[in-house]
Amino acid sequence: MKFLHLADLHLGKSIYGTSLIDNGDQKVWVDRFLNKTLELKPDAVVIAGDVYDRGLPPGRAAQLLSFLVTSLADMDIPVLITAGNHDSVYHLSCLGPLLQARKVYISGPLEQSTELVRYTLEDEYGPVTFWLLPYVYPAMIAQVLEDEEIRDYDTAVSRILAAQNVDFTQRNVLIAHQNVTAGGQEAERGGSESMVGGVGQVDYTVFDGFDYVALGHIHSSYHVGREGVRYAGTPMAYHFNETKQPDKGPLLVTLPEKGGDLLIERQDIEPLHRMREIRGTYEEIREAVLSHPWENEYLKVILTDQRITPLISDFIHESAKANGSIVMELTSEFSAFTGDAVFSTTKDMHEKPVEQLFADFYKERNNGVEADERDLGLMAFVGELTRNGAEAQDVPDEKDFRKILDFVLGQGVDRK
Repeated sequence: MKFLHLADLHLGKSIYGTSLIDNGDQKVWVDRFLNKTLELKPDAVVIAGDVYDRGLPPGRAAQLLSFLVTSLADMDIPVLITAGNHDSVYHLSCLGPLLQARKVYISGPLEQSTELVRYTLEDEYGPVTFWLLPYVYPAMIAQVLEDEEIRDYDTAVSRILAAQNVDFTQRNVLIAHQNVTAGGQEAERGGSESMVGGVGQVDYTVFDGFDYVALGHIHSSYHVGREGVRYAGTPMAYHFNETKQPDKGPLLVTLPEKGGDLLIERQDIEPLHRMREIRGTYEEIREAVLSHPWENEYLKVILTDQRITPLISDFIHESAKANGSIVMELTSEFSAFTGDAVFSTTKDMHEKPVEQLFADFYKERNNGVEADERDLGLMAFVGELTRNGAEAQDVPDEKDFRKILDFVLGQGVDRK
């Protein structure tokens, strides 16, 4: 059994004010992915959450997902999608029963049914069942299972999985979107990821028994605890921090007979624009531009020896534009007259989630002292609730405030 594992498409995303839909990046990637799929001929394609960048995506993002799913269905390849924390599970799954007729399976809201959507394929070794688990948090599972003792993510995920009728004598694949760790050890995050470190951890042992766990949520590609619990990572870099991560690309997973060794192979798909960070003196950068023009790249340029002047800014931006590149961020580290100040033209504020903006604001207003884990945890929870629950125009209702209160009390936070 062979299937492609991808995650965190974030269709409709903008980086530093540049729409990856309008600028062609995501459409080109989808086209190239479909060509790769035709070449590989997998038995299924699984997408482990954060299909969209936000719960109410722009129309062109919805059209692009429709094009991707329809193209795969036309190839007679089953598509299995779970909702991530950036998705609205309600919007994503609204046509779920109809789409199943074309072998497109999407996780449904657990508030409507605690039975996970699943799909079974057969190969020469027998059945393989794919289980679709949408993003969950403790208050949600406590409510749907009517169990007030569920206060942490480990318990929430293990309880909802225990409620399923999983036959572990056969092969099973779980598609999930959570912050999965091994012994509490987290991977280095990319700047575009939404969770504050330490919040929402689920230990990989919760998934014992599953032959492969296709994960989304963390933007880097790596396994957690064991080879069969793995993040696919994003299809392309969505932040300059992510350029430090391993190469991007969907994973081709070959699932052997029960108990056999997995084969996992990353598939390279060239993005329309690569992201690159360039650091140096102005003369070093100027010489590099003139000798090796920046072509089709998204750039972060850091000057080390002087402040940014209009003349320098114009030269760098115009040199990039002339070769199909965009300077997303132009920063100077020069601090001869300003102590430790850093000058920047970054639009990074638009890229940061509310949790990180809160953390930055707290640190700035408290002389460098960082917010404690309880405050960060509460802000992360509110961010999750906002992304997963209410519509953009909705006012939080009593249920929303009750969830926040339950979370605070569950964390043992003393508030006066």
